[in-house]
Amino acid sequence: MARKGRPWRSMGKGLVLGGLLTSFLMMVYSLSMSPFRFHQQESCANQPTETQAWTSYNTSQHASEQGRSCTPKLNVMFMKTHKTASSTLLNILFRFGEKHHLKFAFPDNRNDFFYPAFFQRMQVKGYQPGMCFNIMCNHMRFNEGEVRSLLPADAAYITILRDPAELFESAFHYFNRVVPLTWVIPSKNKLAEFLRDPKQYYSPSSYNSYYLKNLLFFDLGYDNTLEPEDPQVEQAIQAMDKRFQLVMIAEHFEESLILLKDILCWQMEDLLFLRLNMRRGSSVFRLTPEQRMRAREWNAVDWRLYRRFNTTFWAKVEAYGRERMARDVEELRRQNSAMAAICVEGGQPVEAGQIRDAALQPWHPFGERSIMGYNLREDIELQYRELCRKMLTPEIQYMSELGVNLWITKLWGHVTDLLSW
Repeated sequence: MARKGRPWRSMGKGLVLGGLLTSFLMMVYSLSMSPFRFHQQESCANQPTETQAWTSYNTSQHASEQGRSCTPKLNVMFMKTHKTASSTLLNILFRFGEKHHLKFAFPDNRNDFFYPAFFQRMQVKGYQPGMCFNIMCNHMRFNEGEVRSLLPADAAYITILRDPAELFESAFHYFNRVVPLTWVIPSKNKLAEFLRDPKQYYSPSSYNSYYLKNLLFFDLGYDNTLEPEDPQVEQAIQAMDKRFQLVMIAEHFEESLILLKDILCWQMEDLLFLRLNMRRGSSVFRLTPEQRMRAREWNAVDWRLYRRFNTTFWAKVEAYGRERMARDVEELRRQNSAMAAICVEGGQPVEAGQIRDAALQPWHPFGERSIMGYNLREDIELQYRELCRKMLTPEIQYMSELGVNLWITKLWGHVTDLLSW
């Protein structure tokens, strides 16, 4: 009898959590939304580009081969997708924007633009009609027209994709506490059981179901329930190809950064990074070849999207030059290793419980405790101290330093901690 009662108690706890979660989100959404302003919406895109004087130039091999210098681009829209190493790139953008006093379009009171709702310009902190921004980079559900209205016409649009099988594994485990579909799966290995017969457990109308099917396509603003051969899928892919100057590939993150450097005309020092929001290896479920195939079949639209842009990615690498790419990746790795030795105690990430400085503690919004972080060395030379601290600072703390009041995000973290059982 005790064993039979456990699933019901688990389901009961899940339903209580789901009810509290829904009520909580409705409350904070209504409290935090700015009143609607009844006046004409002006667009930034048609205004003259407001860039600052810049005296440094990129003297890359490409520029020298062309016999000229190029001017670094200051206006960037990074469409941040879930579970794709995007937090690491966010840190790069934060540091670049802060260093050069650029204007960020940040969310108001939270770390995303009211995801999963489509992005609206009214969600931007301090928004007034006609305002222009240099950088947008927080989680949103992409809405091109609204995004375009806030950025100069010369803004570069970039995003990042990941193999849908690996992304599915990561999203399934990271978000399972807020996806009721997973609570009733009758198996200790819920992911394996789900992949055995996804249609048995999946419902597109279920709360937060988008985390479990074609999450990339959903983030990018499209219907994640479409079949891969639906004409709308090809239309969406063509629209993305036209909109984004660069679609990065998470599995080739360093090569992606080198292409980003080339497109934006930045310098190597702008790309230095330490991987953030990374799970410890023991928490990652290793998919079997059959499970990987099933995950790609289940996320068939994302798989089609990924394959298309993986092809265009390597075409860009070919155009850049394979040998040149190899040299630049090696140089980036060398400089990253040098910075890790300078900045990080022990040179490696550690478990969250081993991080001494609360300002460097990774964020755990769903009761997850598998995210790793870093301890800052105590004997860092003065010239590197500020850069090291910023490279190690997680997204939430960095946004707070940049002036964003994240009371909703922090309150949600406390709620999930209290309800985590």
